[in-house]
Parts: sequence; C-alpha cells; structure tokens
Amino acid sequence: MSPSLAVNGHPQTTGSGVPNKNLKHGELLGFGTRAIHVGSAANKETGAVIPPISLSTTYKQDAIGVHQGFEYSRSGNPNRDAFEQTLASLEAGGAYALAFASGSATTATVLQSLGPDAHIVSVNDVYGGTFRYMTKVAGPMQGVETTFLDLENADDKTILRAIRPNTKLVWVESPTNPTLRLIDILRLSSLLHSHPAAPLLLVDNTFLSPFYTSPLLLGADIVLHSLTKYINGHSDVLMGALILPPHHHALHAHLKFLQNAIGAVPSPHDCWLAQRGAKTLHLRMKAHGLNALKIARVLEKRTDVVQEVIYPGLATHSRNDLAYSSLSPHAKTWIDSALPASTREHGFPYGGMMSFRIRGGEREAEKFLTSTKLFTLAESLGGVESLAEHPARMTHGSVPEEERAVLGIGGNLVRLSVGVEEVEDLIQDVTQALDVVAESF
Repeated sequence: MSPSLAVNGHPQTTGSGVPNKNLKHGELLGFGTRAIHVGSAANKETGAVIPPISLSTTYKQDAIGVHQGFEYSRSGNPNRDAFEQTLASLEAGGAYALAFASGSATTATVLQSLGPDAHIVSVNDVYGGTFRYMTKVAGPMQGVETTFLDLENADDKTILRAIRPNTKLVWVESPTNPTLRLIDILRLSSLLHSHPAAPLLLVDNTFLSPFYTSPLLLGADIVLHSLTKYINGHSDVLMGALILPPHHHALHAHLKFLQNAIGAVPSPHDCWLAQRGAKTLHLRMKAHGLNALKIARVLEKRTDVVQEVIYPGLATHSRNDLAYSSLSPHAKTWIDSALPASTREHGFPYGGMMSFRIRGGEREAEKFLTSTKLFTLAESLGGVESLAEHPARMTHGSVPEEERAVLGIGGNLVRLSVGVEEVEDLIQDVTQALDVVAESF
C-alpha cells in the first residue's frame, strides 16, 4: 500500500498513491485543509501555487516505455491525477479515486464492470438517469437484472431474500432523489458483508457530498459522486467520480482499466475547474445547510399552502436521529461545537437539498415554480445558486407514472436546491411565491 495521510484518524492515501510533498505523513488534517492542499502542490518548474492546465494529449518518452508517468492523456493527465488525489482525500476512508466525463458515464462504467447476466439490488427511489440506465441499457444490452427495493423500510429478511447468488452490487442513494429517503448504511453494509454472495455496496453520495457524510466509514465499498453538483459547485462542469477504500486495490485496478478502455474521461480544463471548486466545498456546504434548514422551517410554518416538508435535518423529521448518526466526523464536530442552541432546537444542517409537497397538485406546483425570482426553474443541483424543479415532469420523467406514484413523486412534489445567497433574500423569495399560490386557491 502506498504512503498515506491520517485524516481524522483514518489512514488515507492521496488518490493515485502519490503523496502531496508539502504534507507530512501521519499529519492530522481537517476537511477544509485537505480540500485546499491535497493534490495541489506548487508546480516544480515554475513555483506556481495553483497547478497549471496541461492540455497536451501525448507525452515525450526518453526511451521506449521510459517517461514521467504520462503517455497519453486518455490514460492519465496531470490535472486529472491531481484532482483524483483531492477526491480520495475528501471522501474520508478513501484511498483511490477515478474521475469520469459525467455522472452518467460513471454509472455506466460501474455497471459494465459487473459483466453479463449480473443481478443488482437498487433502492427504489433512485435518480431517474440511473433508473433509465439500469432498465433501458444495462438490462436489454447486458442482461443485467435490477430489483428495486424500499431499502429505507425493508427489514433484514426482506433485504437478504432479495440477494441472489449472482447479485454483484447493491446501489444506494441516501438521501434519495427526490424524496430524501434515508438508508441505514451501517446496517446495510453489515448485512451484505455477511452474505455468501458478498455483493458490493455502492453509495451515491452526491446529495450530501463528502462534507456531510462518509459512507466508506460506514462500510460502503464504493462511493459515487456526480461532481457536476456540490463538489464542483458552480454549475459549469459535467463530471463524475468513484472513490474506493484501501482494501479495494484490485477493484480500483479493474475500474481504472475500464476508465481508460472506455475512455469516458474528463478534460484537463474541467478537472482544473472542479479541483478549484472543491477547495471551497467545506465553506459552501455549511452555507447550503444553514440556509436549507431555515428555508425548511419557513415552509413548515406555511401549512396553508405546504402539505409536507421533507428535510431530514429538521427535528420533526421521522428519521432525524438516523440523519444525525450518519453525519461525517467533521460535520458532526462542526454542528456540535459551532451551532448555537437556538439552531439545534429546530434541527441541524443536513445538506442543501429538500423537497416539499404543495397543497393542490401540479398546477399549484408550477405556479410556485414560475413565481420565484431567485430560485431558478432548472434541473440539476448543488451550485452556489438556488434552483427549483418539478421531479415528475423533469428529473424523474423517465420513471413510469405508476412507479412514480408508488414512490410519492406526484404532481405536487417540488424539489429545491438551496444555494448560498443571503438567506433573508431566499426566505423572502419563497414566501412571496407561496403567497402567489395561496391567492390562487
């Protein structure tokens, strides 16, 4: 195993196994410090503090097979390698990271790695694009069968019965998109690792980012991110990533082979942008979470137009205790030590994503969505700007209507990605939009 850094007490390499020369092995580094420094050593040739963008597609060899670690940019690029080091350090418990051209390309690579005729168990409330790939691509083209299961409420026996001899992967989002169901990752990982089939547990950690939760520390085998969202954080990069723990060296090698063979890799410029975005992830996620908690409380009070608020950080949420226990060590430290009692009384920040059900139906939901001035009606999430969308007709339109109904993705469901604007302005925006809806009753 390559040299590692101790991150919050957990041994950790810096991605591709190449340590940042500025950091001492064994040094305890905070989340924000890792985000800024790991993978960002000063340039040896010029002393540039920020890594330069390396656009070259090919690299000089001093003799056949003798080079400085790079041959062809699809196989490896200085910017991608540096960013992968950053990613592996941010996901606590991680040792290896692989970046891809998009979140969907990341999903495709993982499912292709399973080979033909495999079986997957997936949380039933999964991102629409993941559902589409599993059912419309991996199924008919690869013979992969997916069982969609309510992993939030299923008991141990139900979960174990769903696992077959050819079950190779269990796919989880927690919180799920868009109804924010919470899965007990620690319990699930214990169940799976005790089963003879030994399926891998993958957790899509896009909604909470590495700041709020650390699935690898809870027993997950793979963490997936749509880097387009919070880690980049500025709605200007399309990218995805996988992060694996130290004991999955062979799995990392297999996925890295596919990364190169399939070739769905991000550009050097996108890697540079996303690495820059990651440097402020800790600052942004705190602001996202604090703003979201306050918006959720405002929505909760508007019982005249709001039927239900879904934000696990709210003290009134049925799985608030699980949300707290799932927090990463660094997020829990911040919440316990830095937040005033007046804030904790109503809950705690738990990312910037929330959904709510508006009274009425699709007409009222669209009225709200077209009445906001700061919340932009748009797909995606995780940028500094606030976004709002209608899952049934937008992000989850590929899920059949009858299945959306079972999942609670109805015409009255609205999803918010709460940005980092001044919270007073966001509250005013949400309030005036709700007033418009109230006047239409």
